[in-house]
Amino acid sequence: MTGQSSATAITRTAIPPAGLRWGLVGVAAFSLTVPLTRLAVGGLSPLFIGSARAVVAALLAAIALTITRQRLPRGEQWLRLAVVGGGVVVGFPLLTSFALTSAPASHGAVVIAVLPAVTAMLAVLRGHERPPCRFWVAAGAGAVAATVFASAQWGGLGRLHPADLLLFGAVVAAAAGYAEGGLLARELGAWQTVSWALVLCSPLMAALTVVAVAREVPQGTPAQWAAFGYLGAVSMFLGFFAWYHGLAIGPMAQVSQVQLVQPVLTIAWAGLLLGEQIGATTLVGGLVVILCAATAIRTRLGTNR
Repeated sequence: MTGQSSATAITRTAIPPAGLRWGLVGVAAFSLTVPLTRLAVGGLSPLFIGSARAVVAALLAAIALTITRQRLPRGEQWLRLAVVGGGVVVGFPLLTSFALTSAPASHGAVVIAVLPAVTAMLAVLRGHERPPCRFWVAAGAGAVAATVFASAQWGGLGRLHPADLLLFGAVVAAAAGYAEGGLLARELGAWQTVSWALVLCSPLMAALTVVAVAREVPQGTPAQWAAFGYLGAVSMFLGFFAWYHGLAIGPMAQVSQVQLVQPVLTIAWAGLLLGEQIGATTLVGGLVVILCAATAIRTRLGTNR
């Protein structure tokens, strides 16, 4: 048996340890995004945080693309990069920054926990797949569970707080960016896709940063600036290196499920770093949303094998 056939056999029977490790590193990096955003908005404006962190990441991306001499995207790829950038560079950072000025990080983690299921839904629609009815049931149940949890946290069912509308908008934006980015990464490369998206959106984000500074000169504490630095360098750039590297080693479908542990880690960070009280409602709500997302993803994967 050749080395290539042996590698194929391993890939078919188990997740390569390296792929799983890199995937976990990426998820661990992303799990700090919501708590550190909540920390940063305590002193820095949400517009500055949401836009300037993208500018920091875009500078790092431009350096990486230049050093490695990556080829320019072509034609329609630029439009698809605009979709990726609109979701993960513009939409998610800005919407979560404004939402977390009033919502606790643990609350945001539970609402955002529906992201893997929404990403799977958009990937199904984008790829013209035909999953069984139980996929839609599980994905829909996850969305309903997240909505019920969010409304219950603010004083009653059916009463969503404006912060939750922003969080749900962030979920849809990120899911669209992930779904399109996953397809585009097959053509441009994984980290190259997010890097080009950052560069493409940099003029807009730089302009928004100027507006934010003109309105309010940033004056944060050292801890808040450290949180901002992490959001720009890790959450929006280096974290994608680890995450997409793990997906590239693969198998991509299985490694992607590691994302389901992200809300658990985020809730834990919210308690440890911010001192938030994690009640039974948060724990139960998070568990239900995660189980629904896991069921939707596993159902979709089952149809692709």
